Amino acid sequence: MGRRKKGRSVSGILLLNKPQGMSSNAALQTVKRLYGAAKAGHTGALDPLATGMLPLCFGEATKFSQFLLDSDKGYRVIGKLGIRTDSGDSTGEIIEQKPVDVSRKTLEKALENFRGDIMQIPSMFSALKHQGQPLYKYARKGIEIERPARPVTIYELDLISFDGEFVELEIECSKGTYIRNIIDDLGQELGCGAHVTLLHRTFVADYPIEQMLTIEQLEQERAQGESLDHHLMPVDSPIMYLDSAEIDMESANYFSHGQAINYPNVAEGDLLRVYDEQGLFLGIAEVDDEDMLAPKRLVVYS
Repeated sequence: MGRRKKGRSVSGILLLNKPQGMSSNAALQTVKRLYGAAKAGHTGALDPLATGMLPLCFGEATKFSQFLLDSDKGYRVIGKLGIRTDSGDSTGEIIEQKPVDVSRKTLEKALENFRGDIMQIPSMFSALKHQGQPLYKYARKGIEIERPARPVTIYELDLISFDGEFVELEIECSKGTYIRNIIDDLGQELGCGAHVTLLHRTFVADYPIEQMLTIEQLEQERAQGESLDHHLMPVDSPIMYLDSAEIDMESANYFSHGQAINYPNVAEGDLLRVYDEQGLFLGIAEVDDEDMLAPKRLVVYS
């Protein structure tokens, strides 16, 4: 006899404004308990130091979390010049300290090297995995793992303020960008070292920042006996940038049971959001080599 899942079936995406000092997993588990949800996951961890947008996926929405992991993101970051740490932020051990003599003009010239397509070597204190273990676990044991440089794209990098010691930047970037690396590399470029003192994720994909909620707001509503479900974004919200296909009820039945269906004017390899004629979201299809919609991720309604 199978084990019963603890928690209720609830699906959707919550935009959490993660607090400083809490890990992404701890934030997830706290919110999961508030919802009494059976299944939940986050979409790309934020460091405990960091705050800001952390989309949490519940139930069927977890099937589409990868699309948010792959999405563009925005950050506001403050770096302190003159001190380099092993982790790249203020939680780490100081490994180098140098005097700072950097003009705004010198800083702006250095920043030019961090715009556009660049190569990054991931930090040893990142969650990137090596042989099934995150790199930060090796780093805590003093073990250095060779990491190949990876391409990332910095779409926007704006200097917000600079007082000779602290530099504040606003960054829009592609998936896989490590903001701590940008600050650390910038410090090396300037010859004085640097580390992150504040990091705030301003956006993920096209999600509205106005709908972010804090844990305190959720706890307050829950304490008043209110349901939190109305805060959830739709299950299909991570993939709204994909083209959509509407199919009749008979085709919807076949599709929902894992069968490929005919659909006009599609090209092999295309990904589409699929809905029945009543607007119910059925999942994602990939066009196969016979130009048919083949189910790739299906939504199961309980």
